Amino acid sequence: MRAPLRTPSRRPRSQLFKALRDVLGGDLGDEPAAFRQDAVARVVETIGRAFGPGGWLEATVRGFEHVPASPAMLVSNHSGGTLIPDVWGFAIAWYRHFGTNRPLHILGHELLFSTRASARFFSSCGVLRATPEVATEVLGDLKRDLLVLPGGDRDAWRPYRDRYRVNFAGRTGYARVAHELQVPVVPVAHAGAHETLLVLSSGERLARWAGLHRFARAEIWPVHLSLPWGLAIGPLPHFPLPARLRYLVGAPVRPAPLPYGDDDVSAFDERVREAIQRQLDELAAGALRR
Repeated sequence: MRAPLRTPSRRPRSQLFKALRDVLGGDLGDEPAAFRQDAVARVVETIGRAFGPGGWLEATVRGFEHVPASPAMLVSNHSGGTLIPDVWGFAIAWYRHFGTNRPLHILGHELLFSTRASARFFSSCGVLRATPEVATEVLGDLKRDLLVLPGGDRDAWRPYRDRYRVNFAGRTGYARVAHELQVPVVPVAHAGAHETLLVLSSGERLARWAGLHRFARAEIWPVHLSLPWGLAIGPLPHFPLPARLRYLVGAPVRPAPLPYGDDDVSAFDERVREAIQRQLDELAAGALRR
């Protein structure tokens, strides 16, 4: 029997987001219509310089030919801490390849939308709050492409020693949405952003003890070596060390046909994670050969 999507909710999920939004005038980050091609073009032209050939964070992508016609869900591992250089690099490469006529919406943490300025900026670039309802609207109603990073903070702040390991932290919501809408999932592997800092520990135990998930929807309180802090505690943004960001886009993975059940969702999630892990292994092997 098919397991339905959760009842739609537009409420903030964390106490911190609600408090910041009320004071600083943010919004819920759930309006795909806020996407603006001119805003994206400016980002590609300005911030994109750092990710171009010879740039501070030079980004190279292989496999864009595997991306099918819209709508497609792209699913990637996540690296590089709060600064999320992996997302910046991929998004800029996407628009350089496909152009701004093919929007790529990106699901992100709700704190991105906690102030009026940050909400306006990220929404205009197509970034949206990560909920199943928003994903369904983008893929099902608008027939646009969507980038999902299921591992979230636990993947982005995994220890440096695990930089070539996928960690979705048991999150399978993306797989359920893909089944519900019957959209293909394109596996994307990334390596390089975790070399812009040195994560010593994700601090998951401390985060659980402190109740950070309820307060800020955070499951980590990392310990890391990064600029300008030196030895730092907490998910502080950092100045990235120079690095080569490498991406490998794989062939689409198709969900089981309707009707589907929880076992289908779990099996599909496993297939996607295995595909991304194989691609990460290839990137790791390439790094060793350099």
